[in-house]
Amino acid sequence: MHWAHKAGRATQSLAYSVERGVTAVALLAIVLLPLIEVVGRALFGVGIPGSIDYVRHLTLWVAFLGAAVAASQGRHLALGFASFLHEQWHRAATILAGSVATAVAFLLAGASLYMVWVDTADPTTLGGIVPRWAAEIVMPLGFAVIGLRFLWRTPGGYWGRAIALAVTFLAVIFLAAGLAFWPAESRSLLLLPGAFVILVAAVAGAPIFVVLGAAAMLLFFVDATALELTATEFYRIVEPLAPIPLEAYRIASNPILPTIPLFTLAGTILAEGKASARLARLFHALFGWIPGGTAVATIGVCAFFTTFTGGSGVTILALGGLLLPVLLREGYGERFSLGALTASGSLGILLPPSLLVILYGVSAHTPIDRLFLAGLVPGVMLVAMVGIYAVYNGWTLSASGSRFDAREARSAIIEAKWEVLLPIAVLYGIFSGHATLVEIAGLVALYTLVLEFVVHRDLKLTQDLARILVEAAVMIGGIMIILATAMGLTNYLIYTDIPALATAWVQAGIESPWVFLLALNGFLLIAGCLLDIFSALVVIVPLILPVAMAFGIDPLHLGVIFLANMQLGYLTPPVGMNLFLASFRFKRPLLEICTASMPFFLIMAAGVLMITFFPALSVGVVSALGF
Repeated sequence: MHWAHKAGRATQSLAYSVERGVTAVALLAIVLLPLIEVVGRALFGVGIPGSIDYVRHLTLWVAFLGAAVAASQGRHLALGFASFLHEQWHRAATILAGSVATAVAFLLAGASLYMVWVDTADPTTLGGIVPRWAAEIVMPLGFAVIGLRFLWRTPGGYWGRAIALAVTFLAVIFLAAGLAFWPAESRSLLLLPGAFVILVAAVAGAPIFVVLGAAAMLLFFVDATALELTATEFYRIVEPLAPIPLEAYRIASNPILPTIPLFTLAGTILAEGKASARLARLFHALFGWIPGGTAVATIGVCAFFTTFTGGSGVTILALGGLLLPVLLREGYGERFSLGALTASGSLGILLPPSLLVILYGVSAHTPIDRLFLAGLVPGVMLVAMVGIYAVYNGWTLSASGSRFDAREARSAIIEAKWEVLLPIAVLYGIFSGHATLVEIAGLVALYTLVLEFVVHRDLKLTQDLARILVEAAVMIGGIMIILATAMGLTNYLIYTDIPALATAWVQAGIESPWVFLLALNGFLLIAGCLLDIFSALVVIVPLILPVAMAFGIDPLHLGVIFLANMQLGYLTPPVGMNLFLASFRFKRPLLEICTASMPFFLIMAAGVLMITFFPALSVGVVSALGF
């Protein structure tokens, strides 16, 4: 028994190592393939056949492999309300969440496998070599591994896992019986109890992608036509659910998709190295001489990192421990310091090369370069407004900075020059038209690799590269699997013509565009604190876009309004994501974090209203520059 136990642990360890190795290699290939293609065509006039298809499908592999690793570490995004329950109720809630997550993951695995089986008859290949179905196989494999890990991590030991297996079995039987025997016209009666179960699972801590996937499955099941199943066709019970993985796979057809892993990798590398320390020194040298200067420097560093990491919480988690002691040591109050870092964790998402701007452009079919230009002034304005409050706070608390030291400023600029050049180079690449967005993202990822591993040598290739690649893949997987399941839900909403119905309903009750914009702000603020920004981008944007266009709202202006409200939603009590992340990172009660963040919330809310009702800040800039 002892040898069997050791052999089992060794096998498990080997499987984890292989999984992480494949994930790291796939992500590195996404960085290198576009660059090899560019160099090959420039030097030899020949590229890699089908390289774009390979890169897009490698992104799909990284997404599902990263999501599988995230499941093994319990790192999928969830609402996390169960943590506030009494211990006894907390265990019951987490068993429920684990059971629902296990069932949903296995059902999605079955639906994905059905999609792959159907596509085996499709002769389409990647680069004339790899069958498309072979590239798709990562989806059922990924969902199955995620389901197994959810099962294993369900609390309560073997009893908890038995409950999760029983729930999965019952879900399969219910699905089969419902499709075979329940009349399609009366299945709508299941919507209310089904939605209640999904809501309870969400509150209990089920991952957000599970909640979205469960909602999509419920809706597709209710609308499915009855099936006549034989014993040999039992596998067809997942047929009505196939649109969910099909829509998830269609993400891979988007030419902008590879920018997600590339910019995420760049942000992870910068966060893991000492770029934050160099930038903190630079901002302090430039602004530390004014009252509140250290706080301004902190806000600037956080905004810089958020542009690369998006709304994933990396800024607070990676930089919070470094920057909080700096603020306290400079004499800033703990309340102000906690509020500044919590608010700064979402500043910068309107600025290039923000991943969220890219995702909005993909979801709304809006030119991304124009979106970046439209968000430039509003993004800088929001950072400036928070910075001005920091100066005011420093003035009233007598937290005056040191005297300006030209020698220190020059030294800090020289030390941080490569980090400072990075956003400038990105802006030039985006607006000059000399490179595609994917090529820019690839160059940024390679640039940060060389910068941190070769130039500064903050990180070591042999010790850190594989770890950082896997860490970035976990973030990518956590984001992409939410997008994948949200696409399935969006597909149902569009299929049932919900956007047109919403447009007619809003126009029937609201006539003024200004009243609509005010109502839209309220709706988006609520959505921003209840939904994560990635699922909101996929689910909400297709709903509000036709309504806004009916009121004559420019899509660029709508995009800036949407992202600004989502940014504010991170700070909205009591469930804004930044509030939870800051509470976890700084080990402070949630109420204390909410109180500390409130002045920053009000300032940013004023900024959002200015952005909403003064379109010249966004659309006007684009028009003035002739874009």
